[in-house]
Amino acid sequence: MARTLGTHALSPTPRHEADDPSSLVARFGADEPLHLDCGIALAPLQIAYQTYGTLNADKSNAVLICHALTGDQHVANVNPVTGKGGWWETMVGPGKPIDTDRFFVICSNVLSSCMGTTGPASRLDGGPAYALDFPVVTIRDMVRAQAMLIDQLGIDTLFCVAGGSMGGMQVLQWAASYPQRVFCALPIATAAKHSAQNIAFHEVGRQAIMADPEWKGGRYLAEGTRPEKGLAVARMAAHITYLSEPALHRKFGRKLQDRAAPTFSFDADFEIESYLRYQGRAFVERFDANSYLYLTRAMDYFDLAADYDGRLAQAFRGSRTRFCVVSFTSDWLFTTQESRAVVHALNASGASVSFVEIETDKGHDAFLLDVPELFATTKGFIDSAARARGLTEPARG
Repeated sequence: MARTLGTHALSPTPRHEADDPSSLVARFGADEPLHLDCGIALAPLQIAYQTYGTLNADKSNAVLICHALTGDQHVANVNPVTGKGGWWETMVGPGKPIDTDRFFVICSNVLSSCMGTTGPASRLDGGPAYALDFPVVTIRDMVRAQAMLIDQLGIDTLFCVAGGSMGGMQVLQWAASYPQRVFCALPIATAAKHSAQNIAFHEVGRQAIMADPEWKGGRYLAEGTRPEKGLAVARMAAHITYLSEPALHRKFGRKLQDRAAPTFSFDADFEIESYLRYQGRAFVERFDANSYLYLTRAMDYFDLAADYDGRLAQAFRGSRTRFCVVSFTSDWLFTTQESRAVVHALNASGASVSFVEIETDKGHDAFLLDVPELFATTKGFIDSAARARGLTEPARG
C-alpha cells in the first residue's frame, strides 16, 4: 500500500528559493497525491513553472520544455538567483526556433529539484527540510508531475515536448507514457537508458557530496550549513563530461592562469584548473546538494526499455507522435550511437522519425550553445509539424 508523505502546505527554504516568488506555482493538495514509482503517494505537491507566449483558443499550440539536470524553469527570462539570461534563450523566444509569437511555451522545475518544485529542500509548515526523508524519484515520476501541471492548465494535447540531456529523457518518457498527448517530440543529446560510465560519474559526484563533513547526513539545512566543497567537486567532475577534448584544447590547452611560469604548488596554475574551480564555486550558490543526489539518481534509474520487457520499440508501439532525434559528434556523455538506438527503436515501432547528427566540437553542452545547425534543424522540424497541425505562422512587422 502506498503511504502518503506529508500532509501540510509547503514553505520555501530561503537559500535556494524552493518556492521561487518569480515563478508561477501550481499546488496540489492531499486529495491529489502524486503516485511515485517507489510506492509513495506524495502530497501535498507544488510545481514551479514559467510560461512564454499565448495559448491559442483551441489550446493546440502548447510546447513543453524539459530542463536538464541542473537547469530550471527559467528558459527565456532572467534567472532570479543568478541574474543571468535564460538557459535556452537562444532557442526560445520571439522569432526563435521555438517561437513564442506562435507557441505557448511551458517549462516546469522538475520534481526533487530546488527552484520551487517539491523536493528535498522543501519544508513542511516552517519545520526542517525533507532532506533524505524525501522519496527517491524517477524520470517517469517527473513526467507524471508535469502531466498533472498540464492537466491543471486545461491542456489536453501538447504540440511539442522538447529537451536535451535529462530533458531528453523526459521527452522520451512523455512519448511512451502519454503518446496520445504529444503531437511531436524533440529529444536532443540523450539516451533511452543511462550507461554504466555515466552512472559511475554520478556516483563520484554523490560520494564527493556525502564525504563533505558539512553534509551532516543530509541534514545540513537544519544545521545551518551546506556541503559546498563536496558539491563544487561534484560539479567540476560533471562539467568535464559536458565538454570535449578538442574544445578543451581549443579554449585552454596548457595555458597558465595569470602567470608566466608554474608556481610549483597546488594552486590553480593552469587556466583549465581555474575554470573548473570557478564552475564549482558558481554552482554551489544556486543549487541544493541533496537535490543533486536525487536528480542524478533519477537519471541513473532511467531505462525506458526495462518497462517493456527490454524491448525499446514496444515503448513507442502504435505512436502517432512525430520525432526528431538530434545528437552531436563530439558528445561522449550521450553518444550518437545511443541516439541511433532510439531511432532504430522508433523505426521498428512504425513511428515517424527523423535523425540529425550535428558536426561540432562543443561536446554534450552543444545543445545549450550557439550551434546554427541545431537552430536550423529545430526550426525546420517545428515548422513542418506546425503546418501538419494546422498552426498558422505569426504575422511579422
